[in-house]
Amino acid sequence: MRVYASSADLSSAGDPPTTVVIGNFDGVHRGHQALLSHARSLAELEGGRVLALTFDPHPTRFFAAALAPPLLTTRAQQLALLSRHGVDATVIEPFDATFAALTPRAFAERLLVAALRARHVVVGADFVFGQRRAGTVPTLRALGDELGFLTHGVEPERSDGAVISSTRVRELVMQGALPAAARLLGRPYALTGTIERGAGRGTTIGVPTANLRPDNELLPAPGVYAAIAILPDQVQRGAVVNIGQAPTFARGGTAIVEAHLLDFKGVLLGQPLELGFVERLRDEQRFPGAEALVATIHRDIDEARRRLARSTEPPPG
Repeated sequence: MRVYASSADLSSAGDPPTTVVIGNFDGVHRGHQALLSHARSLAELEGGRVLALTFDPHPTRFFAAALAPPLLTTRAQQLALLSRHGVDATVIEPFDATFAALTPRAFAERLLVAALRARHVVVGADFVFGQRRAGTVPTLRALGDELGFLTHGVEPERSDGAVISSTRVRELVMQGALPAAARLLGRPYALTGTIERGAGRGTTIGVPTANLRPDNELLPAPGVYAAIAILPDQVQRGAVVNIGQAPTFARGGTAIVEAHLLDFKGVLLGQPLELGFVERLRDEQRFPGAEALVATIHRDIDEARRRLARSTEPPPG
């Protein structure tokens, strides 16, 4: 998949007609996936390509940075997921004061028609755009009739009677309800990052851990989880992951992410790692000493093996 830092970098001369799908795509959840699938179907009918249009920063951060929630995915995760779901190219349009001031007509004329050569434009049914969010799907449809593109407003996907949204996924992750979050995402919620040197206590008690410095903004609720670890060579391992403060050893400060990889022997320091969270096993807790902690960790390992063996979740990512 090609990635462009702005529509100005996109050379459209000679390109086939484009199906443009617009969104923030935070999490690339099942609602987003429905938009992408619709766009893919349209593009295949005409032999064109699918181009995703997203923004940097997220518009909420531009207008009210202090109120903006943490994002579900890193940019790298987002782009990988867009590619997986059939996008041929992504434009990450800078969202600044000039862009925010575009009228709906200017948005359609300059961006969708002149820069992206849109033949089809796929958006959610509640899509708004342009200065003061004045443009709606009917606005876009009328502009398309005039300017030569077709607008497709896709109704939202629902789960358990409620609309699937990034906000809903975020709330579930923050509660530690990872199976419910996975149902909305279509995959386990995943953290990516780099393994850094820890205190080394896991090795001293016979349960070595990899300390992940996460790239993601949003961590699951503190606790112990069964997870799937994806190593740098893409080999998958079961894992027991602790998120919290390591209270038995009175470690304070920011939350830490420690993963014990099942049946793994090797060195991961400085290497990338991905953790897909399958199920929460228990709260983080303080133990009277290392012996009680080790006994509980071994019970966690046994329970994680059982939970992972019966899990039907697809791979994280």
